[in-house]
Amino acid sequence: QVQLVESGGGLVQAGGSLRLSCAASGRTFRNYVMGWFRQAPGKERQFVAAINWSGGITLYGNSVKDRFTIARDNAKNTVYLQMNSLKPEDTAVYYCATSSIATMASAAYDYWGQGTQVTVSS
Repeated sequence: QVQLVESGGGLVQAGGSLRLSCAASGRTFRNYVMGWFRQAPGKERQFVAAINWSGGITLYGNSVKDRFTIARDNAKNTVYLQMNSLKPEDTAVYYCATSSIATMASAAYDYWGQGTQVTVSS
């Protein structure tokens, strides 16, 4: 059992950067793969990135692979998403989630945060 709280979202101009944080509570944090998903109004949930507990495995969605970086600090029970070169199409609610395996399939993730809004203006 784990609780997740995202933060760091906001309004940014196209080409700018944001760093999202996901703070986790619960005793099993180090045993979880941590993932980021996003969802825009009227759109399906989209995989963004994932990282295993050691940081040795990372996955990225094709649309963000060259611009976003996922990292985690297990001592702080926090996972980060550094977003650079932001585009208007990155506008969405970003969710942090946990999984037992490294995958981009949302069905494999069991615990979810409440989301943080990212808005990119042109």
